Amino acid sequence: MSNSNNAIILIARILLSFMFIYAGFGKLTDPSGTAGMITGAGLPAATALAYLAGLFELVTGLAVLVGFQTRIVGWALALFCVFTGLVFHSGTVAIEGWPEGALGWINALNGIMLMKNFTLAGAYILLATYGPGAYSLDARRGVLATA
Repeated sequence: MSNSNNAIILIARILLSFMFIYAGFGKLTDPSGTAGMITGAGLPAATALAYLAGLFELVTGLAVLVGFQTRIVGWALALFCVFTGLVFHSGTVAIEGWPEGALGWINALNGIMLMKNFTLAGAYILLATYGPGAYSLDARRGVLATA
């Protein structure tokens, strides 16, 4: 693979890692918002799950950033994106007392979030399949995905 392709893959990894590093850190420092969403979805142990989600997001985001265990992390993040998309962003949102116009906007945003999750899942499947490129810890360890 050419140096320019490896540089592009590095840029893609940086972009794909940022959201999870940022979100994971946020969940670990203030899990209350995520715990509320988890409770709203009917899942148990909301605070514990919020911390676990934060740890998962931070660790996998850092792994993508440095290109470590890319095949495993790519598949794990793809599954995470599909799961969280289906559990938290499918269906309609109904908040008692909110005006209909506001609920319409929230439901449109929720649909966009579902599409974002599915799109990210595709990107992580590509990363898991084709690997992190030459500028990665996996390459230094001699472990690269092959298409």
